Amino acid sequence: MKRVTLVFLFSLLLVYFIRESKAASQAEGHGVYIVYMGATGSSNNVVRDDQIQLMTTRRKNAVVHSYRNSFSGFAARLSDAEAQSIAQQPGVISVFPDPVFQLHTTRSWEFLTDQYDLVHSFPNSSGSNSTSKGADTIIGIFDTGIWPESESFNDKGMGPVPSRWKGTCTKGYDFNSSSCNRKLIGARFYDDAGDSATPVTGTPRDHDGHGTHVAATAAGSPVAGASYYGLAAGTAKGGSPGSRIAVYRICTPYGCSGSAIMKAFDDAIADGVDIINLSIGQPAGAEFEFSTNPIAIGAFHAVEKGIFVVASAGNDGPLRETVVNVAPWIFTVAATTIDRNIETHIPLGGNKLIKGGGISFSNLKKSPVYPLVDSRSANLTMYDGDASNCEPDTLDEHKVKGKIVVCYHLTDDYSIEDRLNEVKNKSGIGFILIIPDDELIVAPNMGSFPGAVITQRDGVKILLYLNLTRNPVATILPTVSVDNFKPAPVVAFFSSRGPAYNTRNLLKPDIAAPGTAILAAWPANDTEVARSGQEPPLFNFLSGTSVSCPHVSAIVATLKSQNPTWSPSAIRSAIMTTAFQESNLKTPMLVNSAYGEYLANPYDFGAGVATTSGPREPGLVYETEITDYLLFLCSAGYNTSTVKLISKTVPDSFSCPTNSSAESMSNMNYPSIAVSMSKERETKQVIRTLTNFGEEKTEYTAIIAAPDALRVRVHPSTLKFTSSTKKLSFQVTFKATSREREYFGSITWTNGKYKVRSPFVVSYW
Repeated sequence: MKRVTLVFLFSLLLVYFIRESKAASQAEGHGVYIVYMGATGSSNNVVRDDQIQLMTTRRKNAVVHSYRNSFSGFAARLSDAEAQSIAQQPGVISVFPDPVFQLHTTRSWEFLTDQYDLVHSFPNSSGSNSTSKGADTIIGIFDTGIWPESESFNDKGMGPVPSRWKGTCTKGYDFNSSSCNRKLIGARFYDDAGDSATPVTGTPRDHDGHGTHVAATAAGSPVAGASYYGLAAGTAKGGSPGSRIAVYRICTPYGCSGSAIMKAFDDAIADGVDIINLSIGQPAGAEFEFSTNPIAIGAFHAVEKGIFVVASAGNDGPLRETVVNVAPWIFTVAATTIDRNIETHIPLGGNKLIKGGGISFSNLKKSPVYPLVDSRSANLTMYDGDASNCEPDTLDEHKVKGKIVVCYHLTDDYSIEDRLNEVKNKSGIGFILIIPDDELIVAPNMGSFPGAVITQRDGVKILLYLNLTRNPVATILPTVSVDNFKPAPVVAFFSSRGPAYNTRNLLKPDIAAPGTAILAAWPANDTEVARSGQEPPLFNFLSGTSVSCPHVSAIVATLKSQNPTWSPSAIRSAIMTTAFQESNLKTPMLVNSAYGEYLANPYDFGAGVATTSGPREPGLVYETEITDYLLFLCSAGYNTSTVKLISKTVPDSFSCPTNSSAESMSNMNYPSIAVSMSKERETKQVIRTLTNFGEEKTEYTAIIAAPDALRVRVHPSTLKFTSSTKKLSFQVTFKATSREREYFGSITWTNGKYKVRSPFVVSYW
């Protein structure tokens, strides 16, 4: 009866929209709105083609997308009045303007395996590079498309496409169905019918590079001899080379629309993907509540179908409360460095050396013989602007010609390329940019022109040399890649940080992975990243949580192929509870910031850095049920009737507890713990349940790591599992003896062979 009613309401709503749209004023502006109506009741609950056709005849191109497979709704051009009126109709959960999301923009796989083995000596932890890793798992890549001819997507040695795959390889103006193979098994693209034609519309082909890089990082086939013009040379491969790739091109140069994201979710769920990778998100502080967040909506319905959703945490660090994609059913990934550093060395007179960043193929002499000048002293006469930024038309050619210019990145009005070109156009021979650490772009590409970026701390050193030396000189050497760099990993300064802006009772991000200067496949026609006079590269560097995200997707794919019966929450728990938090110096992980290095905490890296080895044998797991997520929605303020619209698997007897509140979120059976307090010496208790995935008969003991000012008690402190007892619960009691902003610690369950570590944070509002 419920399903029939929902179908009827959907049809009624569409008829209402058709009738009302004709009466709308033609002079009134129309924007794209998303109408979300919750889960589909059955496969018959679809928007009928004749209704869509009627709607489009009343207003040309009114409907942008319809959602019919796993959740109900549509995106259409509506006036504000129409949107407000539809929002009042029965069965409608939300109506909201179509938001725009942004992209969160080799050696890393060996580093993850080697580093975990170094600090844990985990049983049976030797990694395997066999192409069987992740065999036949299907990773859906929601991004800018793909460059199918890349050797990273060859299907040599791969068997037939899994029979469960129901997707398609959509033809585009520069993309044929033959562009797909047994590796790249599907491709779709989503364009608003009103979009003006550009090189990226009308095709799933990647004209940006981001999607190709992400797909190759997750599941690229091994390619020997990969490098960026000799930098970081070696074999490039994805973390799950046996996995299949399905691409959903949701992004254009203008961003990634929410309506396209929801349509991609709707299609991917029906197509049969196992994992969805989203290296996109909102800017910090702009994340929407669940019912108006296309990523959270689509991800919920995917997870409800058993599909694992991995998303990037954002690149708005190191400020607090910048993490996005924080819904508990999303696996949220932060970024770290690896033990390879991309460096551009700047020798100064007097045997001084500055180690900068950026990629430059400098042809200057190795000796520091070139005059060095501060851009602040090279401004145009009578010019009213600020030459220190090296903005266009601010430098005096007579003061710059034949010199290396030190510039400042004081505003974001112009790009690094704009500033470099100002120096180059004014006959400078080298470019050094001092940039705030929290805005530093790892390995920005400067091509053949000698250039480097340096931190503010190194900027102080170079300016002291400039000001205290009569004839300051320098040179810029070609960029090099430095292996076995220490310490590593370090939390990347750009990686967004917790706590989640809207709750202290859920710890985000969940996990961290390599995300700085990662080499992977790139479109073969991108002349913008090519060296002067040379063919475009087939591989390129990217940094950001965009590239840490597919590292985790690959680990998920491998686990899923080896353990097909594990639920998404079991896989998440296995990855989180076996993560490592130590560097290759065998010291706690650090954060590198403008204020120096300090110890990283769970708001920086979640449970730690994901490893390829540990999750294969997690011992115990925290299984989070769909009901836990529904109770989370209750805690977030949604009522029982709305929750039942959102989920098709909700039991008829389900109802939101009368005492639901934000604090209730702390009791969700999550692998991490977050509780908030409002009064000094307040006591809080939470419950967790562990499921035994290891030895049948075993006993685990709790080990607590906590600061002195926080009293933590676990009851019972010993868990005894038997052949008939697979699940056991425990209670954790927290009481602070002083009032700090937050306390960090962990609870580790161990039986001598396995260690199952859960981070916790106790915070005061």
